[in-house]
Parts: sequence; structure tokens; C-alpha cells
Amino acid sequence: MKKVLSIAGSDCSGGAGIQADIKTISAHGMYAMSAVTALTSQNTTGVSGIYSVTPEFVTMQLDSIFSDIFPDSIKTGMLFSADIISAVASSLKKYNASRIVIDPVMVSTSGSALLEEKAVGAMVRELFPIASLITPNIPEAEVLCGIEIMCVDDMIKAAEILADKTGTAVLVKGGHSISDATDILFENGQISYFCSERIENPNTHGTGCTLSSAIACGLAGGKSLSESISSAKEYITGALRAQLSLGSGSGPLNHMFRMG
Repeated sequence: MKKVLSIAGSDCSGGAGIQADIKTISAHGMYAMSAVTALTSQNTTGVSGIYSVTPEFVTMQLDSIFSDIFPDSIKTGMLFSADIISAVASSLKKYNASRIVIDPVMVSTSGSALLEEKAVGAMVRELFPIASLITPNIPEAEVLCGIEIMCVDDMIKAAEILADKTGTAVLVKGGHSISDATDILFENGQISYFCSERIENPNTHGTGCTLSSAIACGLAGGKSLSESISSAKEYITGALRAQLSLGSGSGPLNHMFRMG
């Protein structure tokens, strides 16, 4: 059985973060592991509190995982602070980890900050260069690249800027655009387009976490980056099309839609 590790924050309401990652990995028939970086008090309406784990304890979790059940791929989500980012980067380098998908989680679906402002630089310097793929959405790509993104050409420009800066493949996600759900991949100087229909569903809590986990599952299973992104987008589309409706805000996806 392939093994996938999520390094991220906990969402007590189950829609995003570690909980969404574990559901996604399990739905792909793989073994899910987790290193928790922060506890959050949140639900479909917003985040009411964040309790950060110490960098030392994040390192202890990663040592326990890598020394016993070595993951076939890794995804990171909410890392919250520069010190945690440094601890994660150090551990991934120490164990020569590969097939790493970085979701640069900065803001929750409800608009709450999930990454300290001073931590952005640490993420770009320490974590992005060791990744296999970075998956910013449009607002995150704007922060990381310093440009306004209004169209597909802007998405391409942002992907190129970030790839040049880090030497890593970049997937700029178009879910925040107004037309369709086109994502732009910049890999080894080449542009690829991943298009899918926009599902009319207001419940999108955890879509970014879910997509990055699904991509990590593809990589763990031996798929190429392009194949992993395509299959992950198909999975997201199915989870959205299932039209699960829970909570009074932006609700979660149905991660188990394939199970009936």
C-alpha cells in the first residue's frame, strides 16, 4: 500500500486541513499519515482560534514518521509560522524526501489568516525549492509574485515568476476566477492547461487541501505530474458534483462520493 503524509493544520469541523487530507488519501486507497502543525477552532462559517504546535514537536512527529513508515509522497498545508516552516524544510531535507506537493495555505475559505505575514519569505526560501509542485490559488499567487491576476495570461506570468524564483513546477489554480476552473501548470519551461467545468456549488471548504492531497496520491502511485493533476481535478469535480450540504456557511466536500 502506498503511503502519503500530510503536514498541515487540524480542522475540527472536518472539512479542510489534516481531516480533509486523510479522507482524500483514504478515498484513493492509500495509507494516510499526518504531522499536525496547528490546531484550529473552525467550522463552515469561519476560524475562531488557532493554537500553534511548537517547531520542536513538529520535528518529533516527522522523525517518528520517517524513521518507521517512510512516505511515498508528502503534501504540506497550513504551516502557520516561519519557525515551523524551517523545521519542516529541515526534516524533509534530512530524510531526502521526494514527491513533495506544497499548498501555500495563507487564508481560509472564510477569509481568516492561516499564515503569519513574516512566514511568507521563509516558505519561498526554504520550502519551495525542495518541492515537486507548488499549488497557489490566485490570491496566493498574487502575494507570492507581487502582481495582480485578472486573466489566464496573468496566471501564466505568475507561474513563470514563481517557477523562475524557486526552480520548482508551479500550478496556479483558477478556482477564484469568474469563468471556468482552468489551472495553469508551468513545468520545465512548458505551459499546460487543465480545464474542467465549474460546478455550481457554494460549498467549497477544503478544496485546496483536497486537490493537493489528491495530487500527492497520484505521485505516490507513480503517475507523472500532469497525470496526477488531471486525476486530482477529476476527483475534485466529483466531490463537488456530489452536492454535500452541511453547516450554515461554506460547507465541506463529499470526499467519499465514490463509495456510494
